[in-house]
Amino acid sequence: MDKFLVNGGKSLFGTVQISGAKNAVLPIMAATIIAPGKYCIKNVPSLRDTYTMKRLLEMSGAVILFKNNIMNIDTSDCSNPIAPYDLVKTMRASFYILGPFMSRFNHAEVSLPGGCAWGPRPVDLHLMALEKLGADVSLSNGMIVAKGRLKGAFISFQTSSVGATGNAIMAAVKAKGETIIENAAREPEIESLCIFLNKMGANINGVGTDVLTIIGQDELHAGIEYEIIPDRIEAGTFLLAAAITKGKIVLNNVYPDHMRIVLEYLEKSGVEIDANTKSIHINAINSSISP
Repeated sequence: MDKFLVNGGKSLFGTVQISGAKNAVLPIMAATIIAPGKYCIKNVPSLRDTYTMKRLLEMSGAVILFKNNIMNIDTSDCSNPIAPYDLVKTMRASFYILGPFMSRFNHAEVSLPGGCAWGPRPVDLHLMALEKLGADVSLSNGMIVAKGRLKGAFISFQTSSVGATGNAIMAAVKAKGETIIENAAREPEIESLCIFLNKMGANINGVGTDVLTIIGQDELHAGIEYEIIPDRIEAGTFLLAAAITKGKIVLNNVYPDHMRIVLEYLEKSGVEIDANTKSIHINAINSSISP
């Protein structure tokens, strides 16, 4: 079994550059399928999941160059709306491809993350949203098969879901008419996806709230250059590590607005926080936090 051995007892000091957010880049990568053309995505983290989504897009026909945290994607020749089990099983976020496939091809074949078992599924909310939009959804040999021209609809999520919200948004941006998504996820990663899609020509209103109104467009456009937001989970991990070791560090490439609750409670614990537009200085040397 793989393991980490950590020899503790030392305070952390120094400067850290926070990576781009994995949970923001994956749906944005998938969204490039919606409109054929070229995209330049910056601040892309070099992670296994990023490469898995890259492989999935390439299987659909995309041409991708990934170097120095910049990903250039050309989806002009995509023609294969299929996401096989071998890839989906390694990364649940592969399911984000369902909405974009339906937007572009009116057809999608995406493996269930758990294979052939139908039963209660962790993707129920995704499928409910597609069916509300008019898709004909069925199961064939462990593959979700969805087809049909999508139409605007009212979608109310019983439970707020980041993944299902993202898929519903990407499916709705080209659906005919108006779509309202109630109890939509409000996480920064969903907000970032909406901003990216609006740059492509989508009409999404209510961004950052739990009610989204989407007016479907006949076509969206490529040619987008976009920078991925910083990873708030990575940033929070470093902040807490500095706090519990009574350290003093600087985080660069971070959005303090995405960390408000974490920063608030650290300050309540006696940690000194100095935040500006894209950096956070944390000084826990004199804090009352006990390791």
